[in-house]
Amino acid sequence: MEMHMNWEHQLLALAGNDSHPTPRTLFSYWAGDDSLRQAYTLAGRIAAEHSKSFYMASGLLPEEKRAAVRALYAFCRTVDDIVDEAAAGDREQQLEYWRNVVHTALAPEGDLVAAAWVDAMTRYHIPRHYALQLIDGVARDLTQSRYATFDDLATYCYGVASTVGLMSMHIVGFHGRGAIPHAIKLGVALQMTNILRDVGEDYRNGRVYLPREDMLEFGISETDIERGVVTPRWRKFMQFQIERTRALYEEGWKGVAMLDRDGRMAIGASAVFYSGILDDIEAHDFDVFNRRASLSAWEKVRRIPALWLKVRSL
Repeated sequence: MEMHMNWEHQLLALAGNDSHPTPRTLFSYWAGDDSLRQAYTLAGRIAAEHSKSFYMASGLLPEEKRAAVRALYAFCRTVDDIVDEAAAGDREQQLEYWRNVVHTALAPEGDLVAAAWVDAMTRYHIPRHYALQLIDGVARDLTQSRYATFDDLATYCYGVASTVGLMSMHIVGFHGRGAIPHAIKLGVALQMTNILRDVGEDYRNGRVYLPREDMLEFGISETDIERGVVTPRWRKFMQFQIERTRALYEEGWKGVAMLDRDGRMAIGASAVFYSGILDDIEAHDFDVFNRRASLSAWEKVRRIPALWLKVRSL
């Protein structure tokens, strides 16, 4: 499938011109910092509770990197929950709190999630603008619930997902700027998978992330989503979205070879586990209205041998 280049150039500009990762110091909680150990332990519990796929994939990393990416996840999860769960009048203030944490690289006393994140961010020299872009991307849900074009939607996906991949890349380790466009595309693929899986749930929450231009092309209306009935037009529409997302996974996979070897399995597993959700959507006749597509723990484990061979061949 031919890729649309407009959004790609725009997202590369957002990512900026980051230099090669800087060498980092020793991991401080190994030096007996009990409070920081508690912070990282909490981050691990948050990851385990909210994302089984991420938790399993991150378990393939060495301990130091594993703890850091789980601290990153806890930061992202906490920020995302502000939009979905905080009282309407408190959301902007809470988002500003996290912007200040990122700007200052200081964790307020007693905030263990912030403590783990600040330590990981500074230790791995994660560019702060990625974290700020993530906060802005999450905040976009407060003001926008529809997207006219895929280009517009891709900028949203960048904000809430590609930024996570770019930050993870600094933890895992990468070789050269050539890895950045692949990380961006993998992030868009992961978020598009979320969007396709959650069509029914998002609509009930007042949001439609599907590009309106695509809906018009395939004759899909919001009334069709509200009815929640799988029709021939819906099948064609969803197949188009899935094929585009799979093409993004293929482009994203090319960046795995540019990562440090001890991180390739974890990033590869994230892609394999999430792309498997697309298989599950197809297997259930594109019904994303009445069920939430997923992979069982066994289905994830079953994919690891093939993943190992693919990573080994890089």
